[in-house]
Amino acid sequence: MIMHEIGKKVNKLLLLFFLGFSLNLTAQVNIISGKVFCRGKGLQGVTVSDGCHCVSTDKTGGYKIPICGDSRFVYISTPSGYTVGTQNTIPQFYKELDPTKQQNYDFELQTNSKDETSHIFIVQADVQLTSKEELESYKAVLADCRQFLNNHSNNDVFGVDCGDIVGDSPSLYPDYIKASNTLNIPIYRAIGNHDMDYYGRSFETSYKTFEGYFGPTCYSFNKGQAHYVVINNNFYIGRDYFYMGYVNEKTLSWLEEDLSSIPKGSLVFLMMHIPSRLQDKQEPFQYNYSMIADQTVNAEALHALLRPYNAHIISGHMHYNLNLIYSDSLMEHNTAAVCGTWWRADVCLDGTPRGYGVYEVSGNKVKWYYKGSGFPKEHQFRAYAAGSSDEYPDDIVVNVWNWDGRWKVQWLEDGKLMGEMIRYTGFDPYAKKLCSDKQKMVYDWISPVPTGHLFHATPHNEHAKIEIKVTDRFGNVYAQALN
Repeated sequence: MIMHEIGKKVNKLLLLFFLGFSLNLTAQVNIISGKVFCRGKGLQGVTVSDGCHCVSTDKTGGYKIPICGDSRFVYISTPSGYTVGTQNTIPQFYKELDPTKQQNYDFELQTNSKDETSHIFIVQADVQLTSKEELESYKAVLADCRQFLNNHSNNDVFGVDCGDIVGDSPSLYPDYIKASNTLNIPIYRAIGNHDMDYYGRSFETSYKTFEGYFGPTCYSFNKGQAHYVVINNNFYIGRDYFYMGYVNEKTLSWLEEDLSSIPKGSLVFLMMHIPSRLQDKQEPFQYNYSMIADQTVNAEALHALLRPYNAHIISGHMHYNLNLIYSDSLMEHNTAAVCGTWWRADVCLDGTPRGYGVYEVSGNKVKWYYKGSGFPKEHQFRAYAAGSSDEYPDDIVVNVWNWDGRWKVQWLEDGKLMGEMIRYTGFDPYAKKLCSDKQKMVYDWISPVPTGHLFHATPHNEHAKIEIKVTDRFGNVYAQALN
């Protein structure tokens, strides 16, 4: 009996020993470490993340981070004054985890040779490539970008792509990357709904291919006094190709941790594909597919996290241009499509020319404008003679695509200032005409969208000389004679 009890105790001790060894081994595997350094010297205070947790490097540049079970990457939030290497325009701020073994993941940075206190970034959205022929059209836009970059060779410049890089054609990612490589700048990319893997059983299956080419879908970096965040707000709902605009709790929690080290009032940019909202004010929720697919259904949670900062949301998805002022410290810039009308016309559904946004950051201030591909910077509106608009057939009409409430749109008749034009919501005459040509459009579902950045005025003399004068929020004046 005594020997039996001793045997039982020995077995229990052995079980506890092996269980403890197993738990300890698991803990070691789930905690990774590494170092962030520059020229052999560790960098303190650099944020390191696995997409769940965020930690800061110690005074030696070292870090340890617990890894979530589904984490695919460990990555850094590149600190101001430093750069990471790029590979075919893809910034190498991340490393893919190897779950089969424990190892250190080190990051070597370089000091930025350019003064990034003032810097520029360009934003494109919805390249939406579906064929090699469309790729050739995209190269024409890239040529315009290269000319822009040549004019800013002394500036620190990077690019942002707000998603829908391809149109359900992931096989074109390599061609897109090769074409983009001619820009020779870092480009930070957000995933779009047409970049997702469809027909998986859950949301978590939808971003694997994109990650394989471009790295994590939620990350951040710093430039000068500005903090930049990229997130995935395309929520695949596990059926066919359907999705909704939604930020899951994992992303919100990660964003909360990421922003916790950023001083309140700082300049923050958040890039994602689907807009947070399409109106200045929150409207009553309606559960229909258009409502959930074209906006972020829990946008208020996102806005709440950004509210303490001087924040700008930059999105795409809608194939038109729209600026929304939510408050004195929060704006959204919905960027028109690079592909215009799916590469069938040189304008978007609201009449905005295909092109890209340009943001000029100086300290904690930012200015922006929209650059139409093939046009000079001064091309900020399109004016139409009386008789062009179905809504106001007797009036002159102006489409000011980057307008917001702090712009001024005026008109002159025979040199006399007549005052401000009246804003209205309607269809851009040129876009409406193009979309009516169904043979040219190919896709029968393409149609123009009503836009709120149209203006009209009634001439007193139909033979008078008409001039349009547009002043943006920064005091820049753009003028054009209509006839």
